[in-house]
Amino acid sequence: MNGNLPVSRLRPVLSVEKRRHEPAAGTSRAAESLVLRPAAAARRSLVTGGAGFLGSHLCQRLLADGNEVVCLDNFSTGHQRNIAHLMRNPAFRLVRHDVIDPYAAEVDEIWNLACPASPPAYQADPIHTMKTNVLGALNLLELARQRGIRIFQASTSEVYGDPAVHPQPESYWGNVNPVGPRSCYDEGKRAAETLFFDYHHQHGVDIKVVRIFNTYGPRMRPEDGRVVSNFIVQALRGEDITIYGDGSQTRSFCFVDDLIEGFIRLMNAGPDVTGPINIGNPGEFTVRELAEMVVAETGSRSQIVYRPLPIDDPKQRRPDISVAKRELGWSPRIPLAQGLTQTIDYFDRLLAREYRVLAETA
Repeated sequence: MNGNLPVSRLRPVLSVEKRRHEPAAGTSRAAESLVLRPAAAARRSLVTGGAGFLGSHLCQRLLADGNEVVCLDNFSTGHQRNIAHLMRNPAFRLVRHDVIDPYAAEVDEIWNLACPASPPAYQADPIHTMKTNVLGALNLLELARQRGIRIFQASTSEVYGDPAVHPQPESYWGNVNPVGPRSCYDEGKRAAETLFFDYHHQHGVDIKVVRIFNTYGPRMRPEDGRVVSNFIVQALRGEDITIYGDGSQTRSFCFVDDLIEGFIRLMNAGPDVTGPINIGNPGEFTVRELAEMVVAETGSRSQIVYRPLPIDDPKQRRPDISVAKRELGWSPRIPLAQGLTQTIDYFDRLLAREYRVLAETA
């Protein structure tokens, strides 16, 4: 799906019996219970980090499903261009706000996606990153508790750190450096998960926690610092493609549309399905393989160069998605080659617009 498709062309999420994503035979009752909250029952959804890469895709999907959306963002990494096509929709409302400060709203559900997710972004202000994870979770959990509503937490595969278990199941507690340069994000997300389950056990808050593995697609930032966007932008600009380490480290790449489908399925599952649940693509590629695919797809003459591996950079990352298959009837459907084509097209258009602006202002 092209990230710039108008909302009117998107399919509704739930009439599960009519969708392609039907639970496979043998899936649990939780997967069959996805119609508990049908699309006809419109909800007012609060999406924090809604102008970001993932948040904007989620806002678009929720609007397509007939919901009203309150998009909350402080624009530290979010961008107006990600939601410009949604501003015309009367069911969409944008609020500039930082989740480290309390926010009160009459909403029916909360989706917490607020936090920079790329290492350069979250390491730029590590104290604020930790506050976003911890204070943001506290403020939003309090709102959910006061209103008696369901709340979704976008956690991360980074809670597994540099894993000693491969692939990573939800039962694995991780191998995380608590004082390294990535700790503000890794430990911040781990602390947020703790708060979510404490509010669930102590106050009965209805929670959903997802652990996101490497995701890519349209609306990533050119300067994001993540491997897919880095390689594509370097290739399109004809620059050297920079691999950190020897390129043998592995990642599993999930296209954004597949990820959002997993979000929706988890949020609409019964209250007994709290998570944490891994959502990601178990297809595993080396970083070198990804670089070669990007060069081939773009037709670039870029050369691959190697630099030292950053501190605490994980050597392997691959989700065990057995729980998502069993409880949600979910598995990714878009192969890496197909998703890369759409992502490259997006960056090609974005960079072309930037070049035009530079030319006009020169």
